[in-house]
Amino acid sequence: MSDLRQHSDLPTRRPGELGTRELARWAWRQLTSMRTALVLLLLLALAAVPGSVIPQSGVDALEVSQWKEAHPNLTPVYERLGLFSVYDSAWFSAIYLLLMISLVGCIIPRTLVYARALRAQPPGVPRNLSRLPDHAAYETDDDPEVVLARARAALRGKRYRLRVEGEDPAAGVSAEKGYLREFGNLVFHVSVIVVLVGFAVGSLRGYQGGVIVLAGNPSSGLAGGTFSNTAASYDDLDPGSLFGADDFDPFTFTVDDFDITWLTEGSAAGTAREFRAPITYREGLDGEEETYDLRVNHPLSIGDTDVFLIGHGYAPVITVRDGNGDVAYSGPTVFLPQDPSFLSFGVVKAPSRAGQIGLEGVLYPSFEFIDGNPVTVFPALANPLISMNVWTGDLGLDDGVPQSVYVLDTSDATPVDDADGTQLRLDLQLGETVQLPDGLGSVSFDDVQPWVRVQISQSPGKEVALGGVVLALLGLLGSLFIRPRRVWVTARRADSDWEGEESGHGGGATMVEVGLLDRSGGADLTDVLDEIVAALQGRAEEEKA
Repeated sequence: MSDLRQHSDLPTRRPGELGTRELARWAWRQLTSMRTALVLLLLLALAAVPGSVIPQSGVDALEVSQWKEAHPNLTPVYERLGLFSVYDSAWFSAIYLLLMISLVGCIIPRTLVYARALRAQPPGVPRNLSRLPDHAAYETDDDPEVVLARARAALRGKRYRLRVEGEDPAAGVSAEKGYLREFGNLVFHVSVIVVLVGFAVGSLRGYQGGVIVLAGNPSSGLAGGTFSNTAASYDDLDPGSLFGADDFDPFTFTVDDFDITWLTEGSAAGTAREFRAPITYREGLDGEEETYDLRVNHPLSIGDTDVFLIGHGYAPVITVRDGNGDVAYSGPTVFLPQDPSFLSFGVVKAPSRAGQIGLEGVLYPSFEFIDGNPVTVFPALANPLISMNVWTGDLGLDDGVPQSVYVLDTSDATPVDDADGTQLRLDLQLGETVQLPDGLGSVSFDDVQPWVRVQISQSPGKEVALGGVVLALLGLLGSLFIRPRRVWVTARRADSDWEGEESGHGGGATMVEVGLLDRSGGADLTDVLDEIVAALQGRAEEEKA
């Protein structure tokens, strides 16, 4: 009784309640099940959708900033969820890692089972072959040994693995083929891991960056911009965790020209048919200059780095002079496209001794008035016009705080008014110069220089990912077209029972039974059954003859 009292306070487990070890084992089984792996694979595909719909900071930081300005209410929510950098977010990484663990935990046990199946013999002959979905029976005058020997030869010729049930002819022949179907399934699942590893290697050891480079304009004598492959030269850069500054391939390139072929007729008018950016590049410090036509989906490969053409736009050449006639600002200014018509927005920041002057407005590549509204009717430069507001005062240029070249800080600036008291808006066509009021100076629209946006990246795991995709296709083909099936053949005297014991009558015909089982299900084995029966009866050789 004392022992019972001593242990009466110990916690007792209710029926069906799992302990810590059982719960961990159950969770591991759930995680490593094929159903969980498929669910995680679906979740990974769904999680990647925001990365293709929402602009990503690692791909195009300019587009991200524009999206944030256009959606100020959604921006805090998206930032909290990491939707501007989906593939670096904690929740995407969690799905990624769980999928890897699930696949590994699923594949290893299946591989062990498959290895045992490869060493195992085909199963013995079922007692009643007539219950199989595909079966046949006939009588023959041949001895059972002859029929079974013929069955072994015919099935071995069709690459079946055989199992002979001893010396008793009534035991029959068992055969099986299609072992590579499960191998194809395993290869397919392993290939998913290979693809995930390839992407992980590229994410950790590679990088992706974007930069806008001015393109030359031979007709205007404007030289193209030069890019040097260093971290400071990028507009936006997204390096992997294991990528270092010394891993950049040393090269420089200059965009010599940019040419667009536009469709001008039909419903597709205004659509670009071809983009071509001839560039001159040099690999390393002592490399020879080479040329290349950079086009969409035709990247330039330099060492381990690929240079892609992904966008273009216009940079009006604007000159701002102060009240003393001194040049306060002069050069091409990148304007960012706002819609498919290439209506583009940009700003000019001109410091001068008389005060800072800011311009903010849009470029119409092909300007026209339609129903009293200014529009651009074609993306090409047919009738360029810039329309800009003017600001003066403190634009924050002397504060030492980095500013975006695409945003004008007017919080401490004053708008320049027209004679009627409204804010001045300059409308300049190509080649025009407008004087600013109050002796502030002048603004000239001198030319338009094209620019191109290039994406530069290193993807060290792309060969691994490509190999995984090839493996996936091979595994999928194997799992689809290899049909695992089993064949059983029995032969016994018609006057003997199933156990092979003579009934005492002696002699008699031989009863032959053939049964087939398709392990993948749904296959029509009638032709296969007829072919095997014909081989057993010796008709196959006669038909060939």
